Amino acid sequence: MRTRIKICGLTREQDIDAAVSAGVDAIGFVFYPKSKRCLTPTRAAQLRRMVPAFVDVVALFVNPEQAQVQAVLDQVAPDLLQFHGDETPLDCARYGHRFLRAFRAGAPGLDTAENLASSCRAYGEAAGWLFDSYSAGYGGSGHGFDYALLDEVRADPMSRPLILSGGLNAENVGQAVQRVRPWAVDVSSGVEVEQGIKSSDRISFFVAAAHDADTKLKGK
Repeated sequence: MRTRIKICGLTREQDIDAAVSAGVDAIGFVFYPKSKRCLTPTRAAQLRRMVPAFVDVVALFVNPEQAQVQAVLDQVAPDLLQFHGDETPLDCARYGHRFLRAFRAGAPGLDTAENLASSCRAYGEAAGWLFDSYSAGYGGSGHGFDYALLDEVRADPMSRPLILSGGLNAENVGQAVQRVRPWAVDVSSGVEVEQGIKSSDRISFFVAAAHDADTKLKGK
């Protein structure tokens, strides 16, 4: 199986070019006002027009108002919504749109493999479950987490496609792919020179490292 790759928190045209040229499967736009990577729907719509066919656009929200999500749907037309806060299953599904549900592994109530798997099961309608590290903010912290927390999720026959995030970079993504064998990996700060400003070299190195891990897994 090939590990899919998403680059999140894109804010500039040149970063979209770099991600697309490197062969990523998806890019993410952030609509969380407290993030330095946050975009307006108008700006995101401009960037979205640069994204070619067969590269998905993911819109990330944290506890949004319905009007905010609807504005992004109307103006940006993302392929997927990503809910990264405390959204309930109803909050995620109310738009009739494909969505990802993010979980902050290690957060209170999500600090054991059993509790994390139990929380995930409520979001069976999600197109994928994304696992990020727990920190004071929501995503983009650059910190990882103990992958043993995912053992119950990985063993669950009803599990949705697993997307691994949190503290990934070109130096550790290969080991993470071989340890967890996720459906996809998602990176933001690990390919940045500063918040919201990506490095084309770091993107290329990250993609190459993920692909190299896939090759090694096929050889086992």
